[in-house]
Amino acid sequence: MPASFDLDDTSRRIERLARKLGLDFYPVDFELVPDNFMTEIAVYGLPVRMPHWSFGIRYIHQLIRQGMGNSRIFEVMFPGDPCHAYLVKNNTAAENTLVIAHVLGHADFSRNNHLFARFMDMAGGHILEQAAARAHSIEAALAEHGEEKVEAVLDAALALEPHIDINRELHRERYPAPKKQARREPSSNPFHQRYSMLPGELSLSDALSPPPNESIPPEPEYDLLWFIANYAPDMEGWERDIFLAVREESFYFYPVFACQIMNEGWASYWHARLLREADFLPSDIYVSAIKSHSDVVRPFAGESQLSLAVNPYHLGFSMWEHLIEKHGLENARRICREEDDFGFIRNYLDRELAEKLDLFVYEAHEDGDIRITDRNIHALHEAILAPKFNFGAPRIAATRIHVDGSLELTHDYQGDGRGLDVTRAERVLQYIARVWRRPVSLNTLGEGGMPRVISSRGNDKLELV
Repeated sequence: MPASFDLDDTSRRIERLARKLGLDFYPVDFELVPDNFMTEIAVYGLPVRMPHWSFGIRYIHQLIRQGMGNSRIFEVMFPGDPCHAYLVKNNTAAENTLVIAHVLGHADFSRNNHLFARFMDMAGGHILEQAAARAHSIEAALAEHGEEKVEAVLDAALALEPHIDINRELHRERYPAPKKQARREPSSNPFHQRYSMLPGELSLSDALSPPPNESIPPEPEYDLLWFIANYAPDMEGWERDIFLAVREESFYFYPVFACQIMNEGWASYWHARLLREADFLPSDIYVSAIKSHSDVVRPFAGESQLSLAVNPYHLGFSMWEHLIEKHGLENARRICREEDDFGFIRNYLDRELAEKLDLFVYEAHEDGDIRITDRNIHALHEAILAPKFNFGAPRIAATRIHVDGSLELTHDYQGDGRGLDVTRAERVLQYIARVWRRPVSLNTLGEGGMPRVISSRGNDKLELV
């Protein structure tokens, strides 16, 4: 970064231009950080977060990808009030100028999109401070209970990180206690009285007033983190706190995940427009920044002229340009407020744009052959959105706590349309059984569509039926 680059001055001038063009965003705190710190933030998801071995593995994978030239982190931005954005010190002045404009597009999106706003209403806008406080609590638990116990709880909670119910509230009450049925007065009819005294017979009042249904859960419960935190028979308070902490962070990350194409596209549209209209930028900075923009929104990587994966920056940017050209900026702002990626792709990726972008559905064969299987617009929609359904995880519900305290889970294979990675499912079931401290079983489908049950007692022994 050249010594002449003034982050504060550049950000202030671009912010003034952004507001002049109609962007509406929470204040943004920009900070320049070293490469290694930026990688840690990207891997952990937050600048300070609960410690766990899985983040170390992700860190190694990220370093490998960066070393191969397949991944470069320009910025990490956290929505909130204020928003926090981290820029890499070693980026050029042009790159960080583009990043500042890009972040303001993110900040506008996160303030105005209904899904982001819902989380802000439920949890407040201070995720960084909240995450740091939770990390401190877990450090205290490590000191008090030891690494082995705390890690077992984190293993289970982080394995269930995607298993929340975004349609429910963040702060939920436990299920209502079953209502007691009013007991009827004994009948004065002599026959009824004699009948109720026969061996093995209920009194008439009991027969007419059956006990209330006390099944837990009363209906399939898809928020597994919440359910286990509230109903695990022998969980201690600090263990429940860890589950609820992971759950709250999952609620925070869900809008970012569910709006990725929209959000990255909106930020890319606005950074391109802000750069074009920022007449205060030196010509060399402008030209270099526009070159970086082209690299960010290209559909393919490196020298390849074909991409087998969707670049969310490219697809989102292309869709917003297409929408604004056809329907105007005000309509685009309405879509920005009301949709997530599911509605955005299904309602606004039309056949004209799909053909222009040369989008297709393909299948890979064991011999390495790649074949295009479909260009139908509806098939394209579902192929793009399938990995996003249910936070990218199989749809699993807690369906019953048995009288012995064992937990029954059920895979909604018809609802999610995807199978299970059995090896991963077995490992996750072991994690759950260790914190549930009773047997845990999962109903799913095996090979050939036959019913299958995976059971674990939390002692690393699995039973397959």
